[in-house]
Amino acid sequence: MISLIKIALQTLKVFIIFTGCTILFYYGIMWVSEEYQNYHRFDEPEGSAVKVSNTVNEKSSSLLDRLMLFYLNGE
Repeated sequence: MISLIKIALQTLKVFIIFTGCTILFYYGIMWVSEEYQNYHRFDEPEGSAVKVSNTVNEKSSSLLDRLMLFYLNGE
């Protein structure tokens, strides 16, 4: 009978520790998500920023040209 009570207490202890760690992990993930949700990645840059890309209008290419470009770049 004593052994059964010890097993039940050990099981309850493991369950409480598991539940506590799960709740702690959940709220940790929620905190990180909240931090990065307020992070504005697409704001205009400040200071002396330089535009590094521009739109280039290329001539229309044939299917064979596109296929060769695909094979050359390995994409």
